[in-house]
Amino acid sequence: MKKTGLDKNKGLKINSKMKQAGSPARFGKEAAAALDRREQRRLDQALGLVPFAVKLDGDLVQRIQALARERQAGLNEVVAELLKKGLES
Repeated sequence: MKKTGLDKNKGLKINSKMKQAGSPARFGKEAAAALDRREQRRLDQALGLVPFAVKLDGDLVQRIQALARERQAGLNEVVAELLKKGLES
């Protein structure tokens, strides 16, 4: 058999092995384990959280995001804390 024939067979073997291999965890059943929107909404409602959409100035949003990064906290927690402080004063 010629060298090109051997290389072709080798390539076919590699392709068949790749097709038979299982999908990685990030694309398989484990990926579906992440909460979907409905489940996340149920958990938020159980905690008493309510979605609250607000339009803010871009500079203000950047300042809030920077504050959240400094504190290494979530944006929701920082905004809630700022609102509580603002309402108390």
